[in-house]
Amino acid sequence: MHSFKIKTLALALLVVGAPAISLANDISMPPLGWSTNLGSIDPALRNNPNAPLALDPEDASTEILGVEEVDVWGRIRKGFAIPDLENQLVTNQTDWYSSRPEYIERTTTRASRYLFHVVQELEKRNMPTELALLPFIESAFNPQAFSSAKAAGMWQFIPSTGRDFKLKQNMFKDERRDVLASTDAALTYLQKLYGMFGDWQLALAAYNWGEGSVQRAVKKNQAAGLGTDFNSLSALMPAETRNYVPKLQAVKNIIAHPDQYHVTLPKVDNQPYFITIGKTRDIDVKVAAQLAELSLDEFKALNPQFNRPVITGGAQTQILLPESNAAKFKQNLSKWGHALSSWTSHTVTGARERIEAIATKFGTTPAVIREVNNIPPKMLLKAGSTILVPRTALSADKDIAPELADSATMAVERDAPETRRITIKVGKRDTLASIARRYKVSVAQVKSWNGLNRDAVSSGQSLQLQVAVARSKHGGSRIAAGKAQRGKTDVAQGKSGRNAKSASVKVAPRG
Repeated sequence: MHSFKIKTLALALLVVGAPAISLANDISMPPLGWSTNLGSIDPALRNNPNAPLALDPEDASTEILGVEEVDVWGRIRKGFAIPDLENQLVTNQTDWYSSRPEYIERTTTRASRYLFHVVQELEKRNMPTELALLPFIESAFNPQAFSSAKAAGMWQFIPSTGRDFKLKQNMFKDERRDVLASTDAALTYLQKLYGMFGDWQLALAAYNWGEGSVQRAVKKNQAAGLGTDFNSLSALMPAETRNYVPKLQAVKNIIAHPDQYHVTLPKVDNQPYFITIGKTRDIDVKVAAQLAELSLDEFKALNPQFNRPVITGGAQTQILLPESNAAKFKQNLSKWGHALSSWTSHTVTGARERIEAIATKFGTTPAVIREVNNIPPKMLLKAGSTILVPRTALSADKDIAPELADSATMAVERDAPETRRITIKVGKRDTLASIARRYKVSVAQVKSWNGLNRDAVSSGQSLQLQVAVARSKHGGSRIAAGKAQRGKTDVAQGKSGRNAKSASVKVAPRG
């Protein structure tokens, strides 16, 4: 931990240089169901508009390290506590990273939004502060990262592990990408792993490889009378894990001595980058960004957990904003004279529902419905699916119920055309190709349905076909075939010969 603590708020203000603000008082009771939470800041400071927002004299995580520790990098260095790993892989990884200073600078700049919070949470738990660099390896500090293994977020939780640590994953929100929730879950998981192995390097290997895999490796080496430290076990590890801890050590080496590696680290103030704002009303993501006077990309960088263009309100819902933008948000919100959200929900109650029918019902286009809900082309919704649809006059002031938002799911299936089996008689001039063309099927299908080995057919021969059924405007259905030519098609439902005006036949819809 740190060398000495804050003696007085005056000393802290002098060293850190934090500006005096009155944000806590300004946005304590915003209108329209919004509330503000200054996170872990000491209550005494919340009531003092002249106190520096970042400092809590009762919190060991804000101990002052010395005059030179005015940024988070110095704070991280002072908290290094994992024994250094030394092997050739560490050398290789250090050479790789140090030869790419632009990559290091780009990643650390992205990290600057989140580092203060992560370090603060590590210090609260008395955990080594080099663990704050782990997202560098996992995601390059991109909270919207998504891997081929379906791991998501800054800390790269796969769906099952995310659920184990109570990270909600539903249609509206994926807390694996939530900066606060995922950081809490990751540190809890790392603490659990350290408790299992009593060694941070093995805990990190287990974070990447799985606790069971590391346990089996330990037992195998124990049975063989071999060592159970990371270097001794690395030969049993897959290449990814074998390089995982060396990568973290390499980044740690560079952060410890950036000048030695010709790397420039962005200055990261030793104070919160963001504060939390509680939200009880639905609001569009674009509207929230507009009110906060942030670009959409910056807003999403702090709030990447929202899967849809609307943030559903609720007692547990909160957004993150930089301090100054939180004040702008409150001020702009008080003057906002429009709807906060343009979306509501729709749940499929029947067996299935086509996107075109939903679009007509809500006065929009199928393209809008598909885009906002990420529904692929040629797919329809299955029963129980909940999607976003534009608000109408009847739902203008109706928010999406929090319990629905928490449980909402969406299931799709291919929108295959409905078919009916019909029987036809081959005309004098008919061939398999002409029949297939007339009924919009393939020759191979006709042969398969009728067990034919040859392409030849005889006049008067009966054939079975599976023909698409097109729905009429009045809800009925018709076989979507081409018009029967010259009365040569005999349809089993009744009309045939010269009286058959069309090969289309009225049928009852299937199912």
